[in-house]
Amino acid sequence: MIWKGLSVVTNSESPIVVVLSESMEPAFARGDLLFLTLGSDPIRVGEICVFKLEGKETPIVHRVLELHEETETGKQFLLTKGDNNPVDDRGLYNRGQMWIHQDHVVGRVKGFLPYVGMVTILLNESPQLKAALLVILALFVILNRED
Repeated sequence: MIWKGLSVVTNSESPIVVVLSESMEPAFARGDLLFLTLGSDPIRVGEICVFKLEGKETPIVHRVLELHEETETGKQFLLTKGDNNPVDDRGLYNRGQMWIHQDHVVGRVKGFLPYVGMVTILLNESPQLKAALLVILALFVILNRED
């Protein structure tokens, strides 16, 4: 319910994300927890957005490098780049795709908590740690049951 509530308040399907790579350093480090919103105002060059491409599961956190707007429809197309990357994101986009559409954007970064998301990264990258934590939680539940 909390997640859905945040989604409604921020107008974003994904109100919180964790930075998974070093591509946005020094702005954001791996493990930073980002808070997102998605307003109706146009996206601007320099803004940091989170976007999700068709057929790819993991959202990407990168800065808007260039904008292209269709004059007749007013639709925005974006070119993005990680601050720590040497080239733009066209190599990350789907084959033949030169721009991402504003509909790919799931949120705009409005704030962050440094390194809070490292717990999520550690649990996802270490199945042994995840299993150990589940065993500890199960033991805690079993040992603290009231009869």
